[in-house]
Amino acid sequence: MYHEPGRTPHGLPHDPFKSCVVPRPIGWISTVDADGRDNLAPYSQFQNVTFDPPIVMFSANQSTRGERRDSVRNAEQTGQFVWNMATYALREAVNIGAKELPHGVDEFQRAGMEKLQSRLVPPKRVKGSPIQFDCEYLNTLRFPGKLHMGTVDVVFGRVIRIHIDDEYIDGNGLVDVLKMLPIARMGYHEYTTVYNKFQMVIPGNSQALLAGLEDSPDKAAQAHQAR
Repeated sequence: MYHEPGRTPHGLPHDPFKSCVVPRPIGWISTVDADGRDNLAPYSQFQNVTFDPPIVMFSANQSTRGERRDSVRNAEQTGQFVWNMATYALREAVNIGAKELPHGVDEFQRAGMEKLQSRLVPPKRVKGSPIQFDCEYLNTLRFPGKLHMGTVDVVFGRVIRIHIDDEYIDGNGLVDVLKMLPIARMGYHEYTTVYNKFQMVIPGNSQALLAGLEDSPDKAAQAHQAR
C-alpha cells in the first residue's frame, strides 16, 4: 500500500505513520515552573542530537485543548530540564504521567514516584530511574499543524551532568542496557523493551570515525591529533 499523508486515504484501521518509525526512546522529562512546582511527563519523540557537546531534544505536541505543554513552557521559562530513563519496571508510572492534567499538578506524586535532587539544575530526578541527564535549555523549534494537536514544539537542551546508577555498569565499564530494560514507543498503544543486542563495527581503520560513532569526544580529539 501507499498513501500521501493528508491527501489520500491509507485505507487502514489506524494511521501507520508512527508505527513505521520505531522504536522511539521515551523522553521522560521533569521540569519545575516559575512558582517552584514540579512536573513530570513522557514524550515518545526524544533523541540525542550530537555528542560534543552532548545535546538532546524532545518533541511535544500541543494538548487536546490546543495548549502548549507544561514541560515546554517550564523549560523555556526556567532554562533547565531533566531527562529520566523510562524502564519496564517504571512503565506504569510513565503511563500515568501521560494523562492530561491541570497546570500545577505534581505528576511525581500522582504516579507515586520519589524525587531526587539534581546537582546542577532545579528540576528533580526520578528515583529508581537508572540514568538521568541534567540539561540546560537551548532553544525551541515550533512547527504548526493542520489541527491544534498537530502543532509541535521541539525543545533542545545541552546535557551538563549525567547520573548513572552504579548497579547498571557492568564489569567492563559499559552501561548494561539489558539489565536496565529501557522501554520505547511503538505505534498505536504499543511499547517495546530491549531484550537483546548485537554488535557491528564499521569496516576500515578510521579511529576518528569509530570514535564519533561511539560518541566519545575524548577519543575523537585524540584521533584528530594523531592525523
